[in-house]
Amino acid sequence: MNSRKWVQLFLSTLWIGGGVTLAASFFFKFDSYAEFWQPFQLFELFGLLLFFAGMGFIFSIISQMGFFAYLTVNQFGKGLFRSAWIPVQLFLIAFTLFDLVYFRYQAAEDGASVWGYIVTAAALLALSLIVAYVKTKETNAHAFIPALFFMVVVTTVEWVPALRAAGSDYVWLMVIPLFICNAYQLLLLHRLTGPARSKNA
Repeated sequence: MNSRKWVQLFLSTLWIGGGVTLAASFFFKFDSYAEFWQPFQLFELFGLLLFFAGMGFIFSIISQMGFFAYLTVNQFGKGLFRSAWIPVQLFLIAFTLFDLVYFRYQAAEDGASVWGYIVTAAALLALSLIVAYVKTKETNAHAFIPALFFMVVVTTVEWVPALRAAGSDYVWLMVIPLFICNAYQLLLLHRLTGPARSKNA
């Protein structure tokens, strides 16, 4: 990938992260906006918009760091584990989904329902399967497991700061742009690099 394409990927992902986070903030942080409506406070409202957009830019940068780290790990894994790399990725996917349910439930307050954590992990898996399927249709069958690994494992690793924070609003405010940015980069990669370099990516 040349520098022009890298800049294209960086800037487009940056704007997607900012825009998606800003849009999501209207749903998950509506109370923050409501404070400045009555009475109407233009500058404070504008500052809040900049805050959530800036937060989205940060999320997109985290996503891009995770994406390029994944490309390195994927190449390293194929060289180290060779044919066993696919089973290793499947194990890590399963462990990550288990972690999203069991360990988060163990750390939750007394009386919390496990079903919320199960639904979260299931939704992440279902959406990741869709992205991996699209990646496979646009490239080749060998890309399915690496794509699923990236969407489940790497997204979860990037999501950890919000998972440790108090309050579910920031959990969703972070994972939505992360997932969309990750999916965007994954599905754009083979278009930027060309079909000759799209295998297992």
